[in-house]
Amino acid sequence: SSLLLSSFWRPRSVGAMVDVSKWPLFTLLSPQELATIRQACIFGTSANEAIYITHDDEVFVFGLNCSNCLGTGDSLSTIVPKKLSCLQGKKVSSLSYGSGPHILLATDHGELFAWGHNGYSQLGNGTTNQVLSPVLVTTNLQNKKVKEVACGSHHSMALTQDGEVFAWGYNNCGQVGSGSTANQPSPRRVSSCLQGKTVVGIACGQTSSMAVVDNGEVYGWGYNGNGQLGVGNNGNQLTPCRLAALQGLCIQQVRPGYAHCLALTDEGLLYAWGANTYGQLGTGNRCNQLSPVQIMAEKESRVVEVAACHSTHTSAAKTQSGQVYMWGQCRGQSIIMPHLTHFATTDDVFACFATPSVMWRLLSAEHDDFLTVAQALKKEFDSPETADLKFSVDGKYIHVHKAVLKIRCEHFRSMFQSHWTEDLQEVIEIDQFSYPVYRSFLQFLYTDTVDLPPEDAIGLLDLATSYCENRLKRLCQQTIKRGITVENAFTLLSAAVRYDAEDLEEFCFRFCINHLTQVTQTRAFYQVDGEMLKEFINRASRCGAFKN
Repeated sequence: SSLLLSSFWRPRSVGAMVDVSKWPLFTLLSPQELATIRQACIFGTSANEAIYITHDDEVFVFGLNCSNCLGTGDSLSTIVPKKLSCLQGKKVSSLSYGSGPHILLATDHGELFAWGHNGYSQLGNGTTNQVLSPVLVTTNLQNKKVKEVACGSHHSMALTQDGEVFAWGYNNCGQVGSGSTANQPSPRRVSSCLQGKTVVGIACGQTSSMAVVDNGEVYGWGYNGNGQLGVGNNGNQLTPCRLAALQGLCIQQVRPGYAHCLALTDEGLLYAWGANTYGQLGTGNRCNQLSPVQIMAEKESRVVEVAACHSTHTSAAKTQSGQVYMWGQCRGQSIIMPHLTHFATTDDVFACFATPSVMWRLLSAEHDDFLTVAQALKKEFDSPETADLKFSVDGKYIHVHKAVLKIRCEHFRSMFQSHWTEDLQEVIEIDQFSYPVYRSFLQFLYTDTVDLPPEDAIGLLDLATSYCENRLKRLCQQTIKRGITVENAFTLLSAAVRYDAEDLEEFCFRFCINHLTQVTQTRAFYQVDGEMLKEFINRASRCGAFKN
């Protein structure tokens, strides 16, 4: 939200998927839709609105649509994602939301779009009319490239590529930094103490504003009733004021919450100040702090990321060793000291414990070229570039690695002994199984998964039985159970009997009995051999299938 959103955005790997599994709103989407998401944000006073960007740079929204914040051109809510066509193909570099809510979005070309609540001119278009669809904000920004945006409750800020800060909207406490308390209808450059300085990050509390300059200094302005500006008093500041208490420290991240603030130095030291009603400063008490105080100093691992959001009183931090801490208001509880969680990210803290459970930043798929062992194995299956062995099945090649097969399968461990002729072959012919079945078997050795229709899974079940692969046998049975129908039930029952799969046989038999009339009219039933048919009728009779 009002955070250094763009500082966490990087160009992403094609195909990397953002993990939104802990955010209930995203359960409305199908697995196929979820797989397309590259960036996402949950926002709104009740966390009931969502925006996401796909790998193809399409922007979708869904949710309650308070104050037309979805930008769909109407005021209707929707549980079905709607595309914002006007943003098609634009790469999103930064996104933020206010309390109205209103939305600011910056593209990698430096364009600034805004929509939603506009009662205080927070959209920067010179009016107070609500805007139903994204509009380009250009006043005083011609020839400027916006690289980061931040929203307070009802005011807005933009940071340009050359380090200038612009602000507009609600200004009752000086949060626009203009030196007055008059609302600002369009972007105005924030100067005063920032004149001649290069700003590298901006952020907003509810009614306050913060900026970090390239030498690590921090400036704050706006509402200061709880000491959230960290300047040593609780008087509002109408223009930027340097936080003298941080003198000599190089601040890299500043994260304002609703009325508190967190700051992280380049050495991994964490400071907090402002409101502390819910313990959001993590100091062990609930006393407000007018100046920054160091917290988490006793932790062995340095802090690498801090998280807060102008909509909540929740704080979170992640250490270099990957530990995630939370404190402040956490699902109604006041946690006054940083509490070690089992989460992997600070985003998870906000998904599960913040009120409302909004995202504190634009969540983006990690750009990470590192692959786990499992991912690397999966990637190299049937790869001619790295394989040292080929199987030929039905005239088609499957490329594999001897070492992997020996590690994963007792059958191949025995095969690749010096006294087996196959050990010397570069191509091994397979004629007892079909290509889809044998390929699926080899793929299982690389992935631990089976992806076959139930009819083909019968053949794989045969293979698993022959090769004594019990886990694969169980997976085949699960696949067959999930895919059973009236049409294929008797075929599957016959296969279960043939391959001595007792659990599957019982399942298929029960299915046939429960759908006896339909099953006995299928082609599979009429094509079964006499012994199998006699056994089925006998067993069905014993369980009372033919009673009136």
